Parts: sequence; C-alpha cells; structure tokens
Amino acid sequence: MTSNPFSLVKPTKSTPFHIDFEWWKDHDNNWRVFLFSCLCSEHQISFSNQPNNALIDWIDPETAEIRQVDGLQSTLMNHCAKQENFVTENTAMVDAIFRIFLANGNSPLNAEELSDKIGKPAETILRTLSGLTVYRGIRPCI
Repeated sequence: MTSNPFSLVKPTKSTPFHIDFEWWKDHDNNWRVFLFSCLCSEHQISFSNQPNNALIDWIDPETAEIRQVDGLQSTLMNHCAKQENFVTENTAMVDAIFRIFLANGNSPLNAEELSDKIGKPAETILRTLSGLTVYRGIRPCI
C-alpha cells in the first residue's frame, strides 16, 4: 500500500485503518527489529542468520505473478501471525491491533471491527489510532 500524506480529516468509528508499511519504514528506523520480535521462535532462529533486507519470491495466488517481497514481512504475515497465541488477552492494545492486521493480511478494519477482535472499546481504539502519534504505522486508509 502506498504512503498517504497526513490528513486533516478526523477518523470516525467506521474509518478503515491498516498498517502503512511505507510510512513506517520512512519514520521508524527500528521497524525491522519490531517485526523480528513478532516472529515465532522457529523463524527468529532462521532469520537471525539472514540479511536484514532478504527478498523472497512470492507467487500471487490470483494472477500467478511472481514478485520479490520482503522475506521477514512475508513470513511473519503468512506463517507466524497464523499461529495460536499470536494475540492473547495480555497483548498490549496497540500491539494486538498491529498483530490483528498481520494475521488478516493487512486488510483494512475500522475501530468497531477491531473492537470485536481484541475486546477493547471502539472509542478507545479510535482515540488511540486517530491521535497525533502514529503507532507501528497504523493509519487510516484515506
């Protein structure tokens, strides 16, 4: 997804959010460190010996097109995020939201949908995600 400029539009409960990976890469030098920390133990071991920007071939299931994608990000979203206990009731709210986006392939979700998935009030989620601070690149799809 492409990076959108800062918007003056105030998000509502129905505003969809997603992880804007391009924004996150441009604004946080430690984004890969955080992604690495989300890997399952099996993949933390295998990625500890990989270069930071290892690319892998990915086949689009709909078009059969082969593209090079970030190996760490792809493995995290396609394997680790699908593991049991990837999100628990003890996971901090912002981290839980981030992990929900990883687990659903970064498909946009609004505050009410996120509330259903993590059990926190939609108002709290909306206030957190629509403030001046951008957490983990989670931004409105505006």
